[in-house]
Amino acid sequence: MKRTAFYRSRWLVLTFSIICIMSILLAGCAQQAATKPAETPKTPIKIGGTLPLTGIYADTGKEVYGGYQHWLEVVNASGGMLGRKVELTIYDDASDVKNAVTLLEKLITVDKVDLLAGGYPGTCASAQMSVAEQYKKVYVSMGGHMTSFTKGYTYSFGAPPLMGEWWFEGIYRWLGTVPQAERPKSVAIFTMNNPIGAALLADAVERFKSLGIEVVINEKYDLPLASADSIVAKAKAANAEVFVSGGLLPDGVLTVKACKTQGYNPKLYLHGIGSITRGWVAQLGSDGNYICSGNSMSYRLPYPGVDELNKWYAANNPPASNAPDYFLFGYCWMQVLQKGVEGSQSLDDTKIRDWLKSHEISVIGGKWTFDSRGLPPTIDFATQIIDGKVELIWPPDVRTHAPVYPKPAWGK
Repeated sequence: MKRTAFYRSRWLVLTFSIICIMSILLAGCAQQAATKPAETPKTPIKIGGTLPLTGIYADTGKEVYGGYQHWLEVVNASGGMLGRKVELTIYDDASDVKNAVTLLEKLITVDKVDLLAGGYPGTCASAQMSVAEQYKKVYVSMGGHMTSFTKGYTYSFGAPPLMGEWWFEGIYRWLGTVPQAERPKSVAIFTMNNPIGAALLADAVERFKSLGIEVVINEKYDLPLASADSIVAKAKAANAEVFVSGGLLPDGVLTVKACKTQGYNPKLYLHGIGSITRGWVAQLGSDGNYICSGNSMSYRLPYPGVDELNKWYAANNPPASNAPDYFLFGYCWMQVLQKGVEGSQSLDDTKIRDWLKSHEISVIGGKWTFDSRGLPPTIDFATQIIDGKVELIWPPDVRTHAPVYPKPAWGK
């Protein structure tokens, strides 16, 4: 009995000692855990750029900004980029090129942003491309027509570009499929006298000639256009079967009204930028139908993600039924930047640039590879206003409506 009691007491002492040691160890671990600093959150990736949120380009500049903001919401909802949230700073350059340059340099040198967002319109984008090259920063935007991509810049991308030189490319290619006997025989070309007009119709004379269409008039007009009566009278007197006005919305509206008033109804009517804007049908009604144009972005494109953006935009911006083109431009430019970051797994602009120029990407604007200039293959979307809607008539793989040719009479 004494031996049993002795072992029992030893066992109790040993057990008590073990409990004390474990308590001390656990208390130490708890103290270490309490004093260990919390894990530092990853710093956000900072992206910065400028847009015309006021001034003459504000209407479309705000749409680009909307595309940027929605991209930011989408990317952060999915965890950001490289496991880090994204912050976006956009300064208002008030539609002024000097402001756009100064503010972009501030973002790079003072704000120390990690990445750049592209600017708008082409005048600002072209000037900012030079800044981006100087600081070796990737810059994705519309560019400033073809001239801005022939200066040897290596960090700039048009994704997609709003390229005047490509504006009527789809029309030329579609006309090439029309049997020679059915093609129009003559064309009258009138171009607004500015860099945009020059880019829109840079090679128009040669292209029409190559299609067997005689150029009977090739003239420029100054903006603002007070009256289109004399322009239309010349085209009608020349009996031109194609009428081209390379212009904006106000002069385009004047020209359509003058054509109707004078009873001039060409077989094919091409207009520049104005006919794809929302104001075209609003101001012209059914008279705005059957006018052809071009673009490098459209809410009608059959590419992944476009339908979702249309639905989101319509739900959040009533009474809109689809996303506007410039909203889609903005979203797409940020999408391309994201592809470069995630593809290269880096915020190093040189690595991002090199990855984008060596890989095919798929975005809402299409599937592309970039050349040494930072351009995708020639984009040849052709449009026509049909029943008040901007329809895609070329190329066949994105077509939403067959071309209506020849143009019906006014009011039909």
